[in-house]
Amino acid sequence: MTSPIELVIFDCDGVLVDTESIALRINVALGAELGWPMDEREIVDRFLGRSNAAVHAQLSERLGTATADIWDKLYVERLNAAVDNELTEVPGVSDVLDRLTLPRCIASSGSHEKMRRTLGVTGLHSRFEGRIFSTTEVARGKPEPDLFLHAAATMGFPPERCAVIEDSQYGVRAARAAGMRAFGFAGGLTPAEWLAGPDTVVFEQMRDLPELLAAA
Repeated sequence: MTSPIELVIFDCDGVLVDTESIALRINVALGAELGWPMDEREIVDRFLGRSNAAVHAQLSERLGTATADIWDKLYVERLNAAVDNELTEVPGVSDVLDRLTLPRCIASSGSHEKMRRTLGVTGLHSRFEGRIFSTTEVARGKPEPDLFLHAAATMGFPPERCAVIEDSQYGVRAARAAGMRAFGFAGGLTPAEWLAGPDTVVFEQMRDLPELLAAA
């Protein structure tokens, strides 16, 4: 018998706040400027859902550490400027949070500094304050299960009673590796087929989430 869901763990970027389209645009431009031209699909495949350290490792391997450091610096500067001027929540998120009665938290590959900015700009930070977890707190980032297991343990729930809301292939893989049920949000940049897998519900409209959780 399947255990009831008692904790909902949200990813942040692309699930709560619509940062991924901004990040994609910036990374496409940086690739062209710094010697690693990539189309949008390749960037989604390589970078979406990964920690800063994992992305930097790829950049260093391809371009060298010095250029990777420049990429990181320019990326942060451009992302912060764009976040402050144009970031919005993912459509339907506030409605979902209003309707959701289960305990919830955030577990993101982003840093706490980044989440304070993005969640602050969109007015969502207060809805998760004290229940926000970053990959900087664990040894291994997604697709390893460490972050989700850390969040669940800190919140006081066993993995089998947790649901993870993710928009990246690395995130749903991490959720499955943690023994949690994954809900793959395909309303953003990641193709639905990249999210599909065992113990995973793929959906395209964020407003559908409360009903999907209730039916799981």
